Amino acid sequence: MKNRSTLIALAITVFFASTGLRAAEDQPVRMGCGLMTFDTVPGWGLRPDGQSALGSTHGAVVIDAMGNIYTSANKGVVVFSPDGKVIQSYLGPQYSSIHDMEIRQEEDGEFIYGARNANAEGIKFNAHSGEIVLKLPFPEESGLGLKKFNPTAITVAPNGDIFLSDGYASNHIFRFDKAGKYLSHFGSKGNDLKQFNTAHGMTLDTRYDPPRLLICDRNHQPKGRLLHYDLDGNFIEEVVTGLGMPTSVSIQGDYVSVPDLHGRLVILDKSNTIMAVLGHNPDPKQRANFNVPQEKWIEGVFSGTHGSYWDKEGNLYVQDWNVSGRIMKLVRVKK
Repeated sequence: MKNRSTLIALAITVFFASTGLRAAEDQPVRMGCGLMTFDTVPGWGLRPDGQSALGSTHGAVVIDAMGNIYTSANKGVVVFSPDGKVIQSYLGPQYSSIHDMEIRQEEDGEFIYGARNANAEGIKFNAHSGEIVLKLPFPEESGLGLKKFNPTAITVAPNGDIFLSDGYASNHIFRFDKAGKYLSHFGSKGNDLKQFNTAHGMTLDTRYDPPRLLICDRNHQPKGRLLHYDLDGNFIEEVVTGLGMPTSVSIQGDYVSVPDLHGRLVILDKSNTIMAVLGHNPDPKQRANFNVPQEKWIEGVFSGTHGSYWDKEGNLYVQDWNVSGRIMKLVRVKK
């Protein structure tokens, strides 16, 4: 009966998506399968007037130790409580256009690292005060002399080294020490095995010992893929291919969530086998479409999936690349 209910919910979702009609806004939609089954939370993160609190989104999601959810919109960073209420915000030119974020507990506090694509820098700021404590502009000492620097992803090694991907430009990945000193770089633009065609997302893959970099090669031909590199910048392996346009990766335990810009979220296990596909959009006109306004959102269907993050209970928070600013909470169904 549970499988039948899931199929019915999926059929209803596909029906509304294909007809352009909206499902009831107050009714959750079930998605996924097996261990990775989730229910949507209709209206999560909306203001009391029912409108998005974010404005246009092209960013990421992270969660702090207290369970608060940070999502980066074009205007800055907005912080939500687990029940979807705005409790803090860091807005303005210092925090705008953060394309990717990582959060890290350190000796002197909890810090967010951000890759600012339009502002050509990485930054580090205190998650609870907003104080910016480090900036990472293009490292002239690399000798590359790049005319364009457009970072899309950032992550941090256990020793504090910072990796910043120039995914919208050279596709080099730059390594800095924890104080921001340039150390090295690796990678180049192209479609060969060890090259990147838009190194769009990146995180530290803690499923392995020692941990390694997990990198989204979004536009690699013929289809997007994930790659492993070690922390010295050496190629390890092509992890999985055929993921459409993978934009970012988030890890909890043995599981990885991979937003695909084509309007779906793919979940992989430790063997990097697909366990579930969430929120698939059957309408090709809405896939990878920034201009889907809030009045045309469909519960349980994504359009431009861009960022995701797991909370301690295994729930997922998913952000769409979207003109109106969309973030969704998916509650893990306990078996």
